[in-house]
Formats: sequence, structure tokens, C-alpha cells
Amino acid sequence: MRLLSIIIPTLNEGDVVKETIKSIPIKKLKSFGIKTEILVVDGGSVDNTVKEAKDAGANIIYEPKRGYGIAYLTGLNQAKGDIIIFADADGTYPLEISDIFIKPILDNKADFVIGSRTKGKILPGAMPWLHRYIGNPLLTFVLNLLFNARISDTHSGMRALTRNALNRLNLKTHGMEFASEMIIEAVRKKLRIVEVPIEYRPRKGGKTKLKSFQDGWRHLRFMFLYSPTVLFLIPGALLFLIGSILMILLSKGTIYIANIGLDIHSMVLGSLFVILGFQIMVLGIYGKMYAAIHNMVEPDRTTRFFLRYESLDWGIFLGIILFLTGVWFGFGILMHWVGSGFGAISELRGVITASTLAILGVQMIFSSLFISMLLLDKSVQN
Repeated sequence: MRLLSIIIPTLNEGDVVKETIKSIPIKKLKSFGIKTEILVVDGGSVDNTVKEAKDAGANIIYEPKRGYGIAYLTGLNQAKGDIIIFADADGTYPLEISDIFIKPILDNKADFVIGSRTKGKILPGAMPWLHRYIGNPLLTFVLNLLFNARISDTHSGMRALTRNALNRLNLKTHGMEFASEMIIEAVRKKLRIVEVPIEYRPRKGGKTKLKSFQDGWRHLRFMFLYSPTVLFLIPGALLFLIGSILMILLSKGTIYIANIGLDIHSMVLGSLFVILGFQIMVLGIYGKMYAAIHNMVEPDRTTRFFLRYESLDWGIFLGIILFLTGVWFGFGILMHWVGSGFGAISELRGVITASTLAILGVQMIFSSLFISMLLLDKSVQN
């Protein structure tokens, strides 16, 4: 007989938690050869939530720290089942169809099942207009775009996965971004993901714990941080390219584009773009390195290159060359000034070029040294 663990986080849900637990079709699940354990993870309720959950037959786990993710992580540490269902206590998700919901897992067609409210039915009053037509579609679009998830409702709270799948996921976030982390990890680990249409209902009691803008921003920030290529490397590379083109074109003098003159001020802007773009790219490399070192993601080609110590030595060497080149140009300008009797000279373009090269060199040297420090006690397979 297989064991199903149903994890339900609670915080002052005494009005509805008993009804939610009682809706679980334990007898029907048992007829399918499934034994059920219900774990209620309470975050410090001050009403009768714990008593109502106990009366309904749930096992109570106390977690004094608040947070959507930490509640589930605590529940997962206690769960014994080889299948786990995640759901809220407020009656919004149809736990009475738990048997249908986990059918793709029982049929060995899925490792991870997520309930789709958009493919199912959202009852009137169940979801605020802002969430239904802006927040949830936007977050779903961004997650699918960044990670190629191909899921219609990425922030549905009713989910199920196998114990084997859970053991492959590196889940650690404590807040609402836990929902995004689970899907991102599932996609990265190539789990078989199946969506099941579900009905989403209005809350039956308690107060919502969602903070629309704050929680939405946390999801969005987490997704971008989990994708440093999109957040750092691509924007940084574009800035660096635009700046380099401006500096090269303006190094000899003024240029005109459709009767618009670009001169020394545009070259200063180009220098700023080069320096800023390079620094943003370096931050992206830091992000990739951190994720690889802490086994959050599999190293890609770029990361594997920087994980080799000899690559970092070349980075330091190239940085020294750039710095010395900038110093050499600057020394030439200094000699020109001395030769002119310390009078006024027009070498601003050369000064911009020299200072930009010197700054890039220093950035490259210290960035390579910093990455070397990250790798001191790590053994990463290339």
C-alpha cells in the first residue's frame, strides 16, 4: 500500500480547516491502495485552528517561523509518504478530488502534478481582478519565458509530486517564492510535469495571507535572480557593445548621423556604458558561479569555463595587459603635456580611452581574484 502525505500550512484558519480536512476522500483513496497521512503545519495560530485540525484527524506540526516556503519545508521534513500533495487550508482548492489529482502519478505518467485554475474554473469572488488578469498571467508568462516551463498556471497552490522527484529538487526558499522555486527546479531537473484542471473557490474563512505587490515582486525577483543570463549577461553585453561602438567611432573626432552630431560627450557616455556593461556582466558570472558551486543548477558552458583555475589566471593576465595599456596611453598624454611646457592640450579623447582601459583592467583583475576565492574550497566537476 502506498502512502500519501497531504501537507496543509495554517495560520488562524479555525473557521475552515476542519471542513478542508474532512473533504479529503480518505476512504476512496484507501480503495485504490493508498493510505493517507494529513500534516497540518501551524505557524502560531491564536484561534482554534490546532484543535479543529486535530479533531479532523490531522497530525500537527508546529513551526514558529512564518513563511509559505518554510511551512512546506517543515512539513516535507516530517512527511513519510512516497506521494505528497500540497494545498491550502482555506477551502479554495478541491481536495475532494485528490484521487483524480494524483492519477497521473499513479499511472506513472507524471512526477509532478499541478492544478490549473485557468484550464479549470475560477468561481466568482475566488480571485481578485488584479491577480486574475494581471498578476498571475504576468508571473506565469515570465516564468515560462525564462525557463521554458510551458505551464498555464505556474502559481497554483495545489500540487503533488513523488518522493523520488522531491529528492531531486533543491528547495530552500522560505517565502512565497517557494512556489516558483518548485517549478523552476522541476523544469531544470526534467521532471515529467502534468497539469490537471481544477476548480478554484472563494475563501471560506480566515484572512488572506497574500500581499499582492510584495509577494508578486518576490516571485519576479526570484525568477530573474535564478536566471542571471537574462538579468545580467544579456543587458550587460548590450551596454558594453553599444559603448564600445560609440568609443571606437568617436575616437578620431566628431561623427554625424542624419545631421545629428556626436562628439566628446557621446564618447564619455560610451565609456560609461562600457564600464557599466562590463560590471553587470561580471555580476552575472558571479551569479552563475554561485548557483553552480551550491548545486542550484548544472554548470553551462560559460560557467564551466570560469570554473577552471587556468581561465582565471588568463583573466588576471588580460586584466594586467588592459591596465598597462591604459597606463601607457595615459603616460603618452602626460609626456605630451610636459613637452608642451605644461600648457593647455586637447587630449580628452585619449584620456577617456586610457581611463576606460585602465578601469576595465582593474575590474578584470579583481573579479578574477574574487572568483578564485569562491573556488578555494570547492571541487566542481567540469
